[in-house]
Amino acid sequence: MSTATLAAAPLFLGDHQVDVPVVLAPMAGITNTAFRRLCREFGAGLYVSEMITTRALVERNAETMRLIGRHESEKYHSVQLYTTDPQTVGDAVRIIVAEGLAEHVDLNFGCPVPKVTRKGGGSALPWKLGLFREIVESAKAAAEDLPLTVKMRKGIDDDHLTYLDAGRAAQDAGAAYVALHGRTAADMYSGHADWDAIARLKDALDIPVLGNGDIWSADDALRMMRETGADGVVVGRGCLGRPWLFGDLAQAMRGEWREGAGPNPSKSQPGLRSVAAAFRRHAELLVEFFEDEGRGCRDIRKHVAWYFKGYPVGGELRAKLATSSSLAEIDELIAQMDLDAPYPGDGAEGARGRQGSPRTPTLPDGWLNSREVDIATRADISANEAHNSGG
Repeated sequence: MSTATLAAAPLFLGDHQVDVPVVLAPMAGITNTAFRRLCREFGAGLYVSEMITTRALVERNAETMRLIGRHESEKYHSVQLYTTDPQTVGDAVRIIVAEGLAEHVDLNFGCPVPKVTRKGGGSALPWKLGLFREIVESAKAAAEDLPLTVKMRKGIDDDHLTYLDAGRAAQDAGAAYVALHGRTAADMYSGHADWDAIARLKDALDIPVLGNGDIWSADDALRMMRETGADGVVVGRGCLGRPWLFGDLAQAMRGEWREGAGPNPSKSQPGLRSVAAAFRRHAELLVEFFEDEGRGCRDIRKHVAWYFKGYPVGGELRAKLATSSSLAEIDELIAQMDLDAPYPGDGAEGARGRQGSPRTPTLPDGWLNSREVDIATRADISANEAHNSGG
C-alpha cells in the first residue's frame, strides 16, 4: 500500500456497496437523524443510528421508536442494537426485518460506560464468549438477508482481552464485518488507541475489519489503514463539531489527495463563516428532528465548544450560545461574530470530546471468575437489560 496515497476498496454489506469505507460511530445523544443528515451533506459513508436497546424496541418504547426512525433521505438505514439476551435480540431483529425499519443491523459490544457494563453489556459481554456467540447467532438468524455487523473493544482490561475470540465467533456466525476500537473498557477514551490490535484482528479474520480510535483527520485514517491493513475506519469523537471531516475522508479514500501533504485544497480549512453556517444548519435539523424548537436549540448547546474550538468566539458569546433557546437567538449571536475570521490552524484540530482517565470497569459480581455464564447470572443480566435507548 502506498505511503502517499490510498484508493480504498468499497465496503460491501450484502448487495449494498458503500463506496467510501467510512462509518459514523454511534454516539449516544449525538448521532440522531439530524446529525446523520448533516454529515451526509458533507461526504459519503455509512451513518449508523445511536444505540437502540432491544428490549425497548420489542416493548415499543415511544422514545426508542422515534430514535429508530429514518428521514426520507436515508435510503439505506443502519441501526445499532444493544442487548444482553439472545432471545430479545432475535425478537428485535425480526421486528426490524418485518417492518422494514433498517437495511443493516450493527451489534454494540463496545460501550464502556458503567451503567452498561455493570449489567454485563457492552464491552463487558464478550468476556462471556458463549453468550456473545449466542447473541450474534440469534441476531443473524433473525436478520435473514439483512447484513449484520459487530462493533467491539479489545476487552475488559489488558488482563482480560476478548477481541480475537469474539472476532472469530462473529465471523463464524456470519457477520459482514467487525469493527474494533483499539481500547479496553478500562481505558475508556484515555491515552492512545492500540492500532496494533486492529492489525492483529485483521490478520486473524477473513471478513473485513474496520478500525476505530483516534481518527481526528483524514491523514489519521490513511495512516491507520496503511499500518493495520484495516478495510475501513469508524469515526466517532473526531467528527464532533466537524461534520466536514466526512468530506475530507471521502476525498482521501478515493485517492484524491496525498497523505501528509500539508495545506491542501482537498482538506477542509473552514473559516468562521463556514463553521457558523454548519452550526446553524445542525440546530435547524435538530429542531426538525425533535419537532420542537426549544428542545432542538437546547440539544445544540452541547455542540458549541466542539464547533468553535480554536476560533475567535469569546467566552461571553459562547456562554450565550450555550443557553440559547430559539433559532432567532442563535442567528443574532452568530451575527455578532467576526465571520471573516480565517481557519485558525492547529487550534481547531486534534482530540475533542470526552477523554477521561483509565478506571476499573464496573462489572456484575464475579463476572471475571469464568468465561462461562451460569444460568442465574444469565437470567439476571437479561432481566436487567435497559428498557430505553440512546446509550
